[in-house]
Amino acid sequence: MYRRSDFNQWRFGANFIPSTAVNQLEMWQPETFDPATIERELGWGASLGMRVMRVYLHDLLWVQNASGFLERIEQYLVIADRFDIRTVFVFFDDCWSNEFALGPQPPPRPGVHNSGWVQSPGRRAADNPAEWARLQDYVQGVMRRFSHDRRILAWDLYNEPGNGAAGTHDHPAECRGSRSKALLNAAFDWALMTRCIQPVTVGVWSLDAPFDELNRIAIDRSEVVSFHCYAPPGELRERVNFLRFLADGRPLLCTEYMARKRGSTFQDCLPLLKAHDVTAIHWGLVAGKTNTIYPWNWDCRQGEPEQWFHDVFRPDGKLLYEEERKAFQTVNI
Repeated sequence: MYRRSDFNQWRFGANFIPSTAVNQLEMWQPETFDPATIERELGWGASLGMRVMRVYLHDLLWVQNASGFLERIEQYLVIADRFDIRTVFVFFDDCWSNEFALGPQPPPRPGVHNSGWVQSPGRRAADNPAEWARLQDYVQGVMRRFSHDRRILAWDLYNEPGNGAAGTHDHPAECRGSRSKALLNAAFDWALMTRCIQPVTVGVWSLDAPFDELNRIAIDRSEVVSFHCYAPPGELRERVNFLRFLADGRPLLCTEYMARKRGSTFQDCLPLLKAHDVTAIHWGLVAGKTNTIYPWNWDCRQGEPEQWFHDVFRPDGKLLYEEERKAFQTVNI
């Protein structure tokens, strides 16, 4: 059972992938695992006061070499702990490409947001219970290895269940919707069997009707309640108040926010999340191969956007927008 006191200290941070990786596989495969970049970039985040990171794993890495994968997770945790950074690990993800394989990953497509990001476990495995024994082994194997590790703040079992290859809310026909229900419930079953000290969660990412059933499962079964909100501060405040009521005393984590072009900014949203005692984890730390400086559905013929969508730092460690420094300083007081 997790300790409520683990959430007494408010934290903010980022969804983290090193700028040298195009996706989860490139981050964690032994040939491309890059601890030097991880340490440098986590250090930049820590210099602004960031003390939590959300990091994606992938089921194929467990199949490839479970013991080696666990060693690299440990190596990452050692680095993060040097900066007093705690981590939320993500197991499954319904977003972006359903075609993926181990080995060298494709280069980023110019101007395309998250062009290399991949689903886990992908449609074929998610819809085939014959594949689930290995998925259970993956989830429980990682959780049991780190079951009493305070460097881990929480386990995020399934990112945006019911989403799809579009990776946004703008193409509902491409979303999986309730087809993800069975694996979502199974992931909770497997995780809760491990009796880890860290809480489990699955985020509410869309309040649209096709996701009502998935949202009920996520809220009912999560030990801490998490959500995504790429909206201006007024809508963010409404989302916080709504989920605070449903959480019934459980801590709240906003595990994705900050999309400058949509009005979700550090200046407006970060102080609001702190005032409501919501752990705040925005998307993107260092601009790199994920191409998340570009908005969703960006027309690459326009070149670089005048205002970058996600991310905080340039690859050389300079802030993308120096004026955002004040927002970080304000919440550190």
